[in-house]
Amino acid sequence: MSTYATKPSDIERKWYVVDAEGVVLGRLSAEIAKILRGKHKPNFVPNIDCGDYVVVINADKVKLTGNKLSAKKYFKHTGWAGGIKETTAEKVLSGRFPERVIIKAVERMISRNPMGRQQMTKLKVYAGSEHPHTAQNPEVLDIASKNSKNKRSR
Repeated sequence: MSTYATKPSDIERKWYVVDAEGVVLGRLSAEIAKILRGKHKPNFVPNIDCGDYVVVINADKVKLTGNKLSAKKYFKHTGWAGGIKETTAEKVLSGRFPERVIIKAVERMISRNPMGRQQMTKLKVYAGSEHPHTAQNPEVLDIASKNSKNKRSR
């Protein structure tokens, strides 16, 4: 008997497209992070990047529950003394780059090391419904229908 060990040559990558319209941010991000890591595959190993590509469309229409829209804060630092800046999720979603809300949520669920950065390159997020990855024939992944709590109407 010998234990099977997955090799990088054994990995087959697929493309998925996810519609974020009306889906709760945390639940969407958790599913995307699972796919990016490859934990949905039977041959998952934690020391090899087994993940698939994920294309997220309609990122500007993602929902946040409770009062997170106004209470959730994002911080950045300019590098200067006293240069911390904060913004709310509402400002980010209505601003110039609304896809950053999903990118940050998924990024914080992926490990912070070189392999995690490699996995994050497989995430493609777009604010509108159009994306340039149709040539890869992505499978539609309907996260909203997996659980009734995943989708919000308000």
